[in-house]
Amino acid sequence: MKWNEEHGLLPLAHFASMRATEPVAYQNGAWHVYRYEDAKAIFADPGRFSSEMSDSPSPDVPIEHSILRRDPPKHRQLRALVTQAFTPRAIEALAPRIETLAHELLDKAEARGGMDAIGDFAGPLPVLVIAEMLGIPSRDREQFKEWSDALVGTDYDRFMQCQREMSDYFGRIADERKRNPHDDLISRLVQAEADGSPLAPVELIGFCILLLVAGNETTTNLLGGALLCFDDRRDDWEAIRDDRSLLSGAIEETLRYCSPVLNMTRRVRQTAVVADRKLEAGEYVHLWIGSANHDEAVFERPDRFDIRRSPNQHLAFGHGIHFCLGAQLARLEARIALGALLDRFPNFRRDRTAPLERVDSSFVFGVKHLPVLLS
Repeated sequence: MKWNEEHGLLPLAHFASMRATEPVAYQNGAWHVYRYEDAKAIFADPGRFSSEMSDSPSPDVPIEHSILRRDPPKHRQLRALVTQAFTPRAIEALAPRIETLAHELLDKAEARGGMDAIGDFAGPLPVLVIAEMLGIPSRDREQFKEWSDALVGTDYDRFMQCQREMSDYFGRIADERKRNPHDDLISRLVQAEADGSPLAPVELIGFCILLLVAGNETTTNLLGGALLCFDDRRDDWEAIRDDRSLLSGAIEETLRYCSPVLNMTRRVRQTAVVADRKLEAGEYVHLWIGSANHDEAVFERPDRFDIRRSPNQHLAFGHGIHFCLGAQLARLEARIALGALLDRFPNFRRDRTAPLERVDSSFVFGVKHLPVLLS
């Protein structure tokens, strides 16, 4: 892709080199896994590779108490509580509202004659959807975005500060919902029980934080990546415009090619051997999804963006018991958002006078801004 060649946003050459020469490497105090089969096997083995970063998660870091960072049996209990909000029927029921929100954002862009595809469209859309699901004011979306960026960023002090801020924010809303329940997800979680016990306050807050962050970062960066790829490959964009059945496959290829989540971390519970390297209990392992999704052993011509790629068993949403709970929602939002762009602005173009700058994170992949011209 020209955008990556010109700006070096994705380290694809580095990933390829590591897969070929040192697929399991010890670097900077942790293990790094680069091949698809090794990453998939670790995802599938929570008994030896824990999602819990410590044996005693701190109450000051609520996201460590969410389903993202818990192992069975607690993971199963927590996931059972929230799964009902993410059934296929429940997600599809959101489609009309997502479509309305997408067109409202595009109406504003049309009035201006252009937009920052991140700040004006791909960023606000998923935040608005998640805010409505949780039952929190969409007017706070700029604050949500700032918190979300801090949680996936590299500034540890800001990471801890925003955990405290979000704990206060969601704690106040949860207390209010106990007294005055609404028809929203927080009200249902306040009243829910896991194996006869209600969610602990830190668990409820942790889930709210996770949903807001994951729902924002994944879909925002999926849409941004799609527009970068389609701007380079106009023939693909025109093919999808003429045959919308190609859109789902194009979204899957975007998830593979520029994975919104570049890596996930696991903690070794029991000594394990991966690719002839011995990993000891207590050590940490970074699973490079962005590399696994370009593994030559699994994907033919992996550095080629192919909207007709089949099969396409990427790991963009993880694998195993921690497979992303919001995967269907992210796909639905992407399908509706890209469909709206195809309907209204099929001739969009990236403003190439504006430099591309990657978000400050080793955890997610995306660009900070993406100015586009709509005519």
